Amino acid sequence: MTVTIKTPVQQEKMRVVGRLAADVLDMIGDYVKPGITTDELDRICHEYIVQQQEAIPAPLNYRGFPKSICTSVNNVVCHGIPGDKTLKSGDAVNIDITVIKDGFHGDTSRMFMVGKENILASRLSNVAKEAMWLGIQELGPGKRLGDIGAAVQKHVERHRYSVVREYCGHGIGEVFHEDPQVLHYGKPGTGMELKEGMTLTVEPMVNAGKAAVRLMPDGWTVVTRDRSLSAQWEHTCLVTADGFEVLTLGAADRP
Repeated sequence: MTVTIKTPVQQEKMRVVGRLAADVLDMIGDYVKPGITTDELDRICHEYIVQQQEAIPAPLNYRGFPKSICTSVNNVVCHGIPGDKTLKSGDAVNIDITVIKDGFHGDTSRMFMVGKENILASRLSNVAKEAMWLGIQELGPGKRLGDIGAAVQKHVERHRYSVVREYCGHGIGEVFHEDPQVLHYGKPGTGMELKEGMTLTVEPMVNAGKAAVRLMPDGWTVVTRDRSLSAQWEHTCLVTADGFEVLTLGAADRP
């Protein structure tokens, strides 16, 4: 397994692009309202990334993906393709943004509640977000990948939800998806040892029902097999000498 350790110069480039990716999510939140289509959300994000940020939306044409962002609504786990689907009140949508700037990738996603809050979706989203943060808090030199997965899994299952097994976090840098794979389940003290300078994503997908998922005929969209709700949050992180740095914090959360 080849893992790239980022130099100080590369780490700074990762900070810049991570902030850009977070800025897209900050911007698009105001547009997530009943009546808008996921295609319109994609267009707004694409124009912002290309025109305002002078950056590149990484998903567009990545292995044939046709859009600039992923929009995963309700029982869609991940990789939802924006289209003519109109959002309605009570929907929950994950918007996943990856931006390329100066050759480096920043990857982040958030859940957005549409119109009148769906209590079940909101609870699920909160647990997924908490699980992501518990996983992130396990980052640091000498820690192991299994520590991240175990922390996520314990929290999710304590709330009687399920962790999706087939899709995981990943190393990131000049390559969109690089080693290591960051599983969101596992045992403490197992897996690869983390080292200062590694950059990776923590992005648990959490289902209200069972963990099983199904890939749709479009080759991208992943849904829960039992049609239960799913939620996901994601940050790109840097392993530092004394722990971690989250590179994709929104403006409201930055120090």
